[in-house]
Amino acid sequence: MARFLIVEARFYDHLNDMLVDGARSALKRSGHEVEILSVPGALEIPGAIAMAAESGQYDGFVAIGVVIRGETYHFEIVAGESARGIMALTMDGIAIGNGILTVENEDQALTRADKTQKDKGGEAAKAALTMLELQERFAG
Repeated sequence: MARFLIVEARFYDHLNDMLVDGARSALKRSGHEVEILSVPGALEIPGAIAMAAESGQYDGFVAIGVVIRGETYHFEIVAGESARGIMALTMDGIAIGNGILTVENEDQALTRADKTQKDKGGEAAKAALTMLELQERFAG
């Protein structure tokens, strides 16, 4: 049994609840322990994962958040930099599933967050499980 940390950007509560539920359900179904850590926004997720990974307390991570396009360039910065930070950690060998939604509007987010529709939280958890399996395979 592995220990997973879901790191969520607690910005859109109702959407995050759906994503976290999907991720938690997928990890629990696979027999793993799950903890949840909330951070202010998507930009803080990679830093929180890096700190938690250094602690050695967790085997894998799921990044959860929602970034909805607004009227300013801020969307591109948050979407791009949070993805870049997560990718850098993944390239360092940390098992992460990226469930940060980057969408045009709330309707798109609802469709992707809902477990009965696209279940992107569950998909991110499954990606983290796959990355952990790969990490263990190549650890020798």
